[in-house]
Amino acid sequence: MPADESGTIMVFAPVPLLTVTIEKQSDEPELHVHPGGQGIWQARMCAGLGASVTLCAAVGGEIGEVISLLLQGEQIEVRAVRRSSGSGWYVHDRRDGTRDEVADHAGEPLGRHDIDELYSTALAAGMSARVSILSGPAAPEVVAPEVYRRLAADLGANGGTVVADLSGDHLTAVLEGGVDFLKVSHEELIAAGRATGDSVEELVDTGRDLRKQGAGSVLISRADQPGVALIDDEEPLLVELPALQVVDHRGAGDSMTAGVATVLARGGKIHEAVRTGAAAGALNVTRHGLGTGRKEAITELTKRVRLTPI
Repeated sequence: MPADESGTIMVFAPVPLLTVTIEKQSDEPELHVHPGGQGIWQARMCAGLGASVTLCAAVGGEIGEVISLLLQGEQIEVRAVRRSSGSGWYVHDRRDGTRDEVADHAGEPLGRHDIDELYSTALAAGMSARVSILSGPAAPEVVAPEVYRRLAADLGANGGTVVADLSGDHLTAVLEGGVDFLKVSHEELIAAGRATGDSVEELVDTGRDLRKQGAGSVLISRADQPGVALIDDEEPLLVELPALQVVDHRGAGDSMTAGVATVLARGGKIHEAVRTGAAAGALNVTRHGLGTGRKEAITELTKRVRLTPI
């Protein structure tokens, strides 16, 4: 595929969230209200890296109205399906420097009509994009795994490049449908019983199993430890990130996925995509905002990411 300066990306974010965070940087508390959830954080990072992004989501209720309004301030095209039931939300308190969950709601499960409309919307947008990112809901019961299997299969069968960042039954489903690039954390693999430990050797074996089950390439993140990448039929690679001070580790994996997808959407090489993803994830932990980071800083950090054969 020829290189493209921007690249087009469809992000499937079925049930986005309204995020409310209370912080205290000085004497007075601060209230931050943003649209959020895995898909929105990924879309935000892709747009920040220069990609042309279309976000497909279902929103409903009072919370959904607020999410829709706030999404107008993002540098992305939004194709929102209106639903009768409510969207998800959370309230976090960070006044003491740690993230304390006050209350949250993942959103009501999507009904049959909601799924039909959202599926058609995402399929149309994905078929006209170079890359489609399939992101997960805040809770597994909100969207049936079968939706992901069908969407991955249909997009892949029609020439699209599918990138997924999923866990549990949703991961199993997208593997059955087929995925070109899979990003997953070692914690998610252990929780699902796919891996018994976080050693490099264990995760390499798990990555090979994931490839046999339907993933083209696999990137396994390991928190603050070097990640593990399995690309095509090459030797497994250790992805060594530059050392940076951590402000908030949340969102690093989503930024990693976004960095990979953005390079692939431009027609870039897979190794460049992995390095860029690692750099985007590394920079995100230095910031309070999720899915954020300046393109110039990520470009510089990309030069410092090392891919070492295991």
